[in-house]
Amino acid sequence: MAGSNGNGSNVTALFRASTAHSPSYFTLDRAGGGAAGEIVDFCIPCNPYFPTPAMFDELGSRLREILTYYPSGSETITAELCQLLGLNPQTVAMGNGSTELITWIDHLLVRESLAVPVPTFGRWTDQPMETGKRVDMLLLPEARGFVLDPASFVQFVRSRGSRVAVVCNPNNPDGGLLPKQQVLSLLDQLQDLDLVVVDESFLEFADAGQETSVAAEAVLRTNVIVLRSLGKNFGLHGVRFGYLVANPGLAGKVRAALPKWNINSFAETVVFMLKQHRQEYAESLAQVGRDRQDMIWRLSQLPGLTVYPSQGNFVYVRLPEGADGAILRDRLLAEHGVLVRECGNKIGSSSRFVRLVVRPEPDVARLVSAMELVLYGEHIRAAPAPPPAPEPPQPMLAQIPARSQPLPRVDTQAQAVQAQAQQPAVASMPAQAQAPQPVPAPMLAQAPAQTQPPGPQPLPQHAPPLALTRTQPAQQPLAARGLAPAQAARPGVAAAAGYTSGTAAVDRLISQA
Repeated sequence: MAGSNGNGSNVTALFRASTAHSPSYFTLDRAGGGAAGEIVDFCIPCNPYFPTPAMFDELGSRLREILTYYPSGSETITAELCQLLGLNPQTVAMGNGSTELITWIDHLLVRESLAVPVPTFGRWTDQPMETGKRVDMLLLPEARGFVLDPASFVQFVRSRGSRVAVVCNPNNPDGGLLPKQQVLSLLDQLQDLDLVVVDESFLEFADAGQETSVAAEAVLRTNVIVLRSLGKNFGLHGVRFGYLVANPGLAGKVRAALPKWNINSFAETVVFMLKQHRQEYAESLAQVGRDRQDMIWRLSQLPGLTVYPSQGNFVYVRLPEGADGAILRDRLLAEHGVLVRECGNKIGSSSRFVRLVVRPEPDVARLVSAMELVLYGEHIRAAPAPPPAPEPPQPMLAQIPARSQPLPRVDTQAQAVQAQAQQPAVASMPAQAQAPQPVPAPMLAQAPAQTQPPGPQPLPQHAPPLALTRTQPAQQPLAARGLAPAQAARPGVAAAAGYTSGTAAVDRLISQA
């Protein structure tokens, strides 16, 4: 754990220095003196059950050849992936992660402006602003549980004159999912735009993921791209691979711009392994779905915590009144070896929100125990667990093969921390430090009375479109900002046509475009 070797302050300082994304695992490991492997990671949204240990062993046995030789051309790897997914290779472009594809979509297909609901995945706001485009951001209302109203989004796009629209389904960080018919209706109403992107990077984790996808419809439309990630659902963020689906003209335009060997040998090896491991993959997603339900229930037992419904492999949480997510993140890491994603640097969010990745039950027990001690100073007695949910439909790669292997119930790290989760987690101290240390005070003076259900309240059916206009004094820290719209743009920031994003850095980029 980072705090056990005297390097805790080095690790937590990395988060305060980051303005857009969390520091990488390797950066944390170097700052913590090689102790990152002891951290229970609720930050990076990775499938904890796939690849299986046997698949990792196979990859390890081939490590020398994988690292020594060039990969095949992307057309060879794409053809294999399309055979697995039942797609036409002419409608697919594979990238070195979905972020590479977002970059090329911006360079090739976004001419002047892009509209996107926020909070959402940061590259959909950052990338076009970095190339001088105007980004129109519709603030998802907290009062409606961050649910996107498609009619309001269409109205917002029309009022701003945006030429490109992006919707993440499920959305990151809240996990909200639009039904397929609502997405298709949205595409119909925006068919005159230059481009509409539906980012389905986390859709494989949804209970009805394959039934919700609009990839099959995208190939028939002239202005639609569906983006899919592979690293997230395959549990291999470091491999860097993803793909898009579109009509042959759009897909071909992106393919023509990609480098010859943009897909690495690790990605090629994994893609060619998948047809032998469809069953294990399907079981891994089903287990993540069960873990998600259990995790939402466990978190909802904490007083004052609001847990939003999610169809991703993560849960979006609003902390109790008076709690600050940055302080919670630092103390969970330093005192309990638990890493969470504080969302104060996400446009449209604040430091009162954290995103928690779905993990196996023993890890969740450790997380909840640590949050209880940091927030309330004591453990909270939970209600009996609810009955298990029915099995969700199988995902795109879930066709049953002739051979299968049982899925390990818990990842290798979870067993090591299960015993520790049953007792109050405290920071490990060096052997020579014998003097008793003061117990850290809880963030909240006492556990607040739970006067309303911990989940979001019933939501109205419609809400007017909102522009992101959270204008606050420039010296106020991000963690203290609210989401209420302001009356005027901040002095010194030139707003384009009366528009302000509510964030100083964003406004400066827009004013310089």
